[in-house]
Amino acid sequence: MQQTRQYILEILRERGEATVEEMVAELEKRIQHGITAVTVRHHLDVLRGEYMVTEPTIRRRSAPGRPQYVYALTEKAHEQFPNNYQILVKNLLGQLRTNLPSTQVNVIVEGVADQMVEDAQLPATSIERRLDFVIAYLTQLGYDASWDTCSDGFVLRTSNCPYHQVSGEHGELCMMDMRLISGLVGIVPRQLGRIASQQESCDYLIPYKK
Repeated sequence: MQQTRQYILEILRERGEATVEEMVAELEKRIQHGITAVTVRHHLDVLRGEYMVTEPTIRRRSAPGRPQYVYALTEKAHEQFPNNYQILVKNLLGQLRTNLPSTQVNVIVEGVADQMVEDAQLPATSIERRLDFVIAYLTQLGYDASWDTCSDGFVLRTSNCPYHQVSGEHGELCMMDMRLISGLVGIVPRQLGRIASQQESCDYLIPYKK
């Protein structure tokens, strides 16, 4: 990755969120020369296009003044940094399997998916518009999602599995994704393909409502 953009990601990871002006100040310390806000905004546009940085949001201020717009890392960007999430998930699921009946494990996994659906706070709208919101949400979570039409309805495709290193051993994660997508779309999909089965993507058929 281009060095300045890597610095921007590191700054956002360290600070949690930052304005363009704050990033300019931090970048000048790291690159040892001046950089303009216009240049930083260009790099942010590229990173947003790669789903590494969120859309700007307004920072709440304790005193009146002009609104400040801040940027933050997406889940996909966080995954670019070293972490032990995969090991943690694998061990947690292993302990659940060992100590609980499979029915209870399924209830827990489904509860996780339901919470993710609730967190998404998707608006009630047409299926096509809703799919746009679903794709944006899933991509922010690291799924690299897209959708297309087909003769039977719509195909939702996720080209990246955030749990790929674990899902082969723990089918509960694929079940969680199915419930997640069902809850987000409002229609129970039919799975057409799985990354865990050595296919290029996880594909879900969203049938037309009858």
